[in-house]
Amino acid sequence: MLAKNHSEHTLEAGCDEAGRGCLAGPVFAAAVILPPKFRHKKLNDSKQMTEKDRYLLRDVIEKNAVAFAVQQVDNTEIDKINILNASFLAMHRALDNLAVMPEFIIVDGNRFHSYREIRHACIVEGDAKYLSIAAASVLAKTYRDDYMKQLAEHFPVYKWHKNKGYATQEHRTAIRESGVSPYHRMSFQLLESQLELEF
Repeated sequence: MLAKNHSEHTLEAGCDEAGRGCLAGPVFAAAVILPPKFRHKKLNDSKQMTEKDRYLLRDVIEKNAVAFAVQQVDNTEIDKINILNASFLAMHRALDNLAVMPEFIIVDGNRFHSYREIRHACIVEGDAKYLSIAAASVLAKTYRDDYMKQLAEHFPVYKWHKNKGYATQEHRTAIRESGVSPYHRMSFQLLESQLELEF
């Protein structure tokens, strides 16, 4: 069973991102504050859940959360400030959009840029340890998947409806054969050998 809070505070926000390792598309992040008595047996790290369960849990989280928000940083911003800073920025944007200001923040991973004057803790594999981070991982993942499916309708060659922008062989083959889209992260190694890429 995942733990509720890391701190002594009731209004503790969990943060997580999705899409950090992708070759294309934005990085999404979510911030979630859950009520003290919230529990759900299927809520876990979004990577450990089926797609069906992720979308089921998204509805449950949104209906029950004290506050939640999902935000993104697009590929052009990622290329300017790098993916790590873009992940932090997406989390800050999500926190900015919470209807309730948290008293404490817990973040999946081992690094974070401080948000305002609010104390925070970085927790490695936090999405498999704390409910609010797991909830944030579900929201970030499902909203990003929806976004990439929409993009796939306009750029079907890359099969983003399946790979969501990750570095699959199918995705890289499409880049090699068809070139890049306006949504690719040009600061990333898009092919096994970047020299093969023609701009």
